[in-house]
Amino acid sequence: MAKQDTYAPLTEVTFRCPACRVTWKAAPDRVEDWTDDEIHPWRYFAAHECGRECEQAPFERGLLRAWRSATGPKTPEGIAATAKNLEGHPTPEEALRTRFNGMKHGLNARTASYFPAKPDGYAFCSTCSVDRPWCKEQPACVKQTQHFLLHHAAFEQRNPKHLMGIYADFHAALMATVAECLRQIVGDGVTIRTPKTYVDKDGRCLVVEYLDDQGNRQTVHDVEAHPLFRPVAELITRTGIDLANLGMTPKQAPEDEIQQGKLADDREAASVLQERQVKALEDLRTLMGRAQEAAGRDPVLIEYQQQVGDQG
Repeated sequence: MAKQDTYAPLTEVTFRCPACRVTWKAAPDRVEDWTDDEIHPWRYFAAHECGRECEQAPFERGLLRAWRSATGPKTPEGIAATAKNLEGHPTPEEALRTRFNGMKHGLNARTASYFPAKPDGYAFCSTCSVDRPWCKEQPACVKQTQHFLLHHAAFEQRNPKHLMGIYADFHAALMATVAECLRQIVGDGVTIRTPKTYVDKDGRCLVVEYLDDQGNRQTVHDVEAHPLFRPVAELITRTGIDLANLGMTPKQAPEDEIQQGKLADDREAASVLQERQVKALEDLRTLMGRAQEAAGRDPVLIEYQQQVGDQG
């Protein structure tokens, strides 16, 4: 988008229809004064093909404000400081991003073989925010191309961190599915009762019934466990959120308590041992002082030291 004069009303504006998710550029059908905005005091409206009157695209409104404040450096010192900001670039992260954008062009054709651009043609298109006309001009689905790129980058660099965001969302959706299945089981009941039927010789499907002791007609039912039990159990086991993996089984809980108690006992024993060692060192210092005093009063040692002194 070319920079425009923000001090006068625009002759061509970018509009966006929030319902159709379509962006287009055209002359405004209606211009209103907007004194609340000191930067560009005009609002623009245009009718879309769907019949809805749409306002100027928010991103273009933001550009108008940015252009007004974006003067840039003018002094030699400011220009030099701006040039210095380029030192150290591209960073490793920026280099990876550049390679990511380069890979995107090469993978478009490969992605198109699986997900060609087909606006509103896939189930996930209902939540997609990409403009439909722009999506239609692309060789492949933009969202799926990004999905392909992340996986290619992760495998080429052997770095699974690139996929953490995708699989975090996937795991969250999986846990939400498990919770929904559990709620369904609780709502329906843990067992499903269905009438027992049979086919007679004429090919008619009949319900098995019998007469009780009071002569009332009773229906025989087949009682089965809820069909969601098995898939929920498999999901819980495979995702590692069962009691064994969480350390919450009755057997593991006492073992953990024993280990915690043992650790506390070990800490207490170490503290007592340290106190005993300090006391022993203090007693040893006292004993050494008493030994030196006793040695100074020993007559044999005093006589020997005198003889050595006389010979010297």
